[in-house]
Amino acid sequence: MAPLRLLVVEGNNAEGRARHLAVSGITPSEAYAGVLKDLAAEAVVDICFPADPGANLPDSAGIARYDGVAITGSALNLWKAEPEAMAQVELARAVFAAGVPFFGSCWGLQVAAVAAGGSVRLNPNGRELGIGRKITLTEFGRGHPMHRGRPWAFDAPTVHMDEVAGLPGDIAVTATNAVSQVQAAEIHYRGGTFWGVQYHPEYTLADVAATLARYNGRLVEEGFYASAEQLRAHVEGLESLHRDPAQPGLAWRLGIDRDILDPAQRLTEIANWIDAQVRPARSARGRA
Repeated sequence: MAPLRLLVVEGNNAEGRARHLAVSGITPSEAYAGVLKDLAAEAVVDICFPADPGANLPDSAGIARYDGVAITGSALNLWKAEPEAMAQVELARAVFAAGVPFFGSCWGLQVAAVAAGGSVRLNPNGRELGIGRKITLTEFGRGHPMHRGRPWAFDAPTVHMDEVAGLPGDIAVTATNAVSQVQAAEIHYRGGTFWGVQYHPEYTLADVAATLARYNGRLVEEGFYASAEQLRAHVEGLESLHRDPAQPGLAWRLGIDRDILDPAQRLTEIANWIDAQVRPARSARGRA
C-alpha cells in the first residue's frame, strides 16, 4: 500500500516560528507533522511556509497529489489582512478547489472560514487561554464523524484572541462554548470539505506550558495571573503533569482530566479526520 502523502501548512511567519522554537525547541509545523506521523506511521509529511516572502506554493494541481492538508495555528491576525496572512487564504482556496481532505486547528479554522467567504474578528470576550472549558457539541456536531468518541461537552488545549465572526455560506458549526460561537465546524467550498477546530488537539500540556511562558508578562498585564511568580508556578505544574500524568492531586488542582491527559481523547478530531476523510479519499483516488 502506498504511504499517505500529507501536507502541513505552517501558519506563522519566520519571526513567529523563531519565537516558538526558542521556547518549545520545535516549530508548530514540525510538531504538527510529528502528530500526523504518530497517528499514521506510514505517512510522508511535507511542510510549506506560505507566510514567507517568495514562498513557492503548490497550486490546485500540486495539492491534488496529497491525500490531506492540515494548517497549524499562528500568531498572525486575519482581520489585519496582511499579505503573509492573505497568501494563506489563497492557498486554502486552492486546497478547497483541489477537493483534498482539509483540516485546521485554531488559525487553520479561521483561514478556511475567510477563504470560503466568512470573516474573523478580535474576540470581544477576550483571550481564551490554556484550556478551553465546556466546549459543547451542537446538535449537528453530536452525530458528526469529526467528533466521534467525544462526550457532548469537553475541555481542550487552546490559545486564541480571534474568532470566526461572519460565517461563510456553507458552514455547519459542530461545537461552541461561552467564549467563541464557533469552536469547531465543517465548511464546504468550491467542491472541497474542511473540518476544523478553534482549539488545539495537537497540543500537549508541555505545549500549553510553553505558550504561557512565551506570553509571559503580557498575561500578568491582562490579569490572568497576579504575578510572574504565579504564572511560573502554573507553568511548572503543567510541565510536571506532562512528564507524569499519574498525579491526580495536581491534575485536580489544575482542573485537567482525561479529555486532555489521555492522548487518544485529546487527538480525537485529527485522528477522526485521518480515518474518516484522508484514508477513504486516498482509496477513492486509487492511491491505496
